Amino acid sequence: MSAPPAAGSPGSRAATRLRAFTESYGRWLSLPVGALLALAFAPAGAWPLAFLCPAFLMLCWEGVAPREAAWRGLLFTAGTFLAGTYWLYHSIHLIGHAPVWVTLVLMLGMVAIMGGYTALLGYAAARWGRDGGPLRFLALLPAGWVLTEWVRGWFLSGFPWLALGYSQLDTPLAAYAPVGGVYLVSLGVAVTAGALVLLVTGSRRARTAAVVALLLAWGCALALGRVAWTQPRGTEVTVALVQGAVPQSMKWAPGQLESTMNLYLELTIPHLGVGIIVWPESAIPSLESGIRDYLDQVTALAASRGSSLITGLVRRDAQSGAYYNAMAAWSPHEQWYYKRRLVPFGEFFPVPAAVRDWMRLMNLPYSDFAAGTETQRPLVAGGEALAPTICYEDAYGVEQLPLARESTLLVNVTNDAWFGDSSAPHQHLDISRMRSLETGRPMLRATNDGVTALIAYDGRVIDSLSQFQPGVLTGTVEPRTGFTPYLRAGNWPVLALLAIGLIAGFRRARHARVVPG
Repeated sequence: MSAPPAAGSPGSRAATRLRAFTESYGRWLSLPVGALLALAFAPAGAWPLAFLCPAFLMLCWEGVAPREAAWRGLLFTAGTFLAGTYWLYHSIHLIGHAPVWVTLVLMLGMVAIMGGYTALLGYAAARWGRDGGPLRFLALLPAGWVLTEWVRGWFLSGFPWLALGYSQLDTPLAAYAPVGGVYLVSLGVAVTAGALVLLVTGSRRARTAAVVALLLAWGCALALGRVAWTQPRGTEVTVALVQGAVPQSMKWAPGQLESTMNLYLELTIPHLGVGIIVWPESAIPSLESGIRDYLDQVTALAASRGSSLITGLVRRDAQSGAYYNAMAAWSPHEQWYYKRRLVPFGEFFPVPAAVRDWMRLMNLPYSDFAAGTETQRPLVAGGEALAPTICYEDAYGVEQLPLARESTLLVNVTNDAWFGDSSAPHQHLDISRMRSLETGRPMLRATNDGVTALIAYDGRVIDSLSQFQPGVLTGTVEPRTGFTPYLRAGNWPVLALLAIGLIAGFRRARHARVVPG
């Protein structure tokens, strides 16, 4: 163990007061402080909370029994997801028309699962990682925190929303994304949080270690921010991203189809001649086979002016009868991409067939969607190869790497109208920004009602449209070549770092007394 602060020192007094406070009130404050963490993410963007709130929880885990640490972790992350994903109520109940009790069961079940990961971390740290000295806060807890983010990003289908790294897109720590992805950014945040705890409560030696850790974490980030990992291809592409802004409550209503078709055609015609035109996810509310004449007319018109059209569509495979949430490109030949990562209870229903009708959360006249294969190729449009994603599947960054390696641009079509005027579209925009930063590729992001945006290779938003208003975003992008370290290696380097941190932290504490659970 590290030596305690000298008696009467500021560190000693602060540590004593803080530990007494968190011992008495830590459980009751974990939920609201966890909820406060949600403000670190878009649209509030109060990024310092991404350091302060986890630091509070790390302090709350000090000196408590494993079961108490688990409760505090559960409540903290439950608060984060209750406040950060409240918009699920809007999509499930108000738009999807699920009964209130079903909505609450799904939401609270998700919150409990998310909180369970942090509960396990708190329990393990309190039972086997006590008395780890500075390594507890600079290695063990940060590595454990990021490991839980990574696991919840894929386990049980995964929900990678609200990883700490997404809060840092506009800070120097974002420079870690091209090297190790969003989870390496999260690790920088978690190390900073642990260092803050040591600065307030640690011994002189512990505070010195905290300062060194901060200098390394932020100094390396500043240095990496000067590196251009990818290079312009030497060409520019003009683009037009079309936002129809058809409310989700009207989109599939009887009689809406013709007006929506006319709307997209009218918005598009003035921009024929640009290199790539992108319409959003399921832009036209019909099966692709039901609007073939219309699609042939639009794509022929676009081709005659030298434009390539990309659009989201719902497609039925004639041979298998399966339905796909799809993206099509005409440049000039027709190409298809089928969404690989489907939304549970939105696009497929992991329940018995007898209860699917009343649990269906999408107002679509079709049954479950089928997932696309993992062997699909980039779409070619405007002379460029584009790595496609549909809706929230761009939250699964490592799954996009094979297509991104073969591409010079990214394209995402989405329909965030499910979430209304909430924080969800802004959080989703930051997820898209992170994908561009990780891969060093610009992104064309077309949405039904916002946030439609052109995103630069370094994650900056070049331009965007106002939400809930029909419009067309035009601009020019530079396709990029080359590979970021993350594009080459994915999550493996950061997972190796996490393993080193966990091993070092637990080994330092291996002689600690095992506390009964």
